[in-house]
Amino acid sequence: MNIFEQKHIVTANEIDEYNHVNNVVYVQWMQNISDAHWKELSKKATNIDYVWFVIRHEVDYKNQAVLGDEVTLRTWVGKTEGIKSIRHFEIYRDETLLVKSQTTFCLLDAVTKKPKRITKEVTNLLLP
Repeated sequence: MNIFEQKHIVTANEIDEYNHVNNVVYVQWMQNISDAHWKELSKKATNIDYVWFVIRHEVDYKNQAVLGDEVTLRTWVGKTEGIKSIRHFEIYRDETLLVKSQTTFCLLDAVTKKPKRITKEVTNLLLP
């Protein structure tokens, strides 16, 4: 399992009317870290002719983060076959699990935007 990790300090614009991080912000953080991880994994790849498209989010909100908290975002790629790849996420404040999630991505042809089978080359990028 190749875990990719980032730290983040909660900002005022991420806080909702209940004085904690809004649930939508966690999803945005997951999108951001998955993008960063993909860029890291694919930086040496050439001729990338596909894109990833989210088809399902499953999010379990376990605890809350508040203004100024430092959170650790972790992601890794799980089951990858056919046209789908599952990416896992965990978000922590210190040792406290705040969010546990998985997102199913579908691989699309970059030009036609139609589903495309995940090739061995892509699998090798995702699961080094």
